[in-house]
Amino acid sequence: MGKNIFANTPLMAAVIACVLAQLLKPVFAILSGHKFSYHQLLSTGGMPSSHTSAVISLTSSIGVIYGVENVAFAISFVFSIIVMHDAMNIRMEAGKQAKVINEWSEILSKMHKDGPFEPTNLKTLLGHSFAQVLGGIILGLIVGLSSAYFV
Repeated sequence: MGKNIFANTPLMAAVIACVLAQLLKPVFAILSGHKFSYHQLLSTGGMPSSHTSAVISLTSSIGVIYGVENVAFAISFVFSIIVMHDAMNIRMEAGKQAKVINEWSEILSKMHKDGPFEPTNLKTLLGHSFAQVLGGIILGLIVGLSSAYFV
């Protein structure tokens, strides 16, 4: 009862993996030919997936510390699968839909120059490619498995 939240190794592993992933996004963006932007530090999408790295580090650290037969591992494992599926499929499709809506919004804006229509651009970079999720898995495993040595 007297321990603090920083003593929760799986939680700290997840936070560290998420922060590392966000810090790596501008690096990978630069390596792929884009300019540096502070916005990348807080953005969704990009390489590696910070959501994936967080849930994989949480799951792997729970597995190493408490064992894979533990109910916490089972819950975390299922949660990880759902998050990764959501990142690659549902959020990716939402980004594609936002792109189409933005294109139509631009067309309507040109058609109604004098009218009350004002386009709103929706965010299109929502989801992740398989490679970005795989990058998150690798980073998450490194952080999660390493964290077990600090218990």
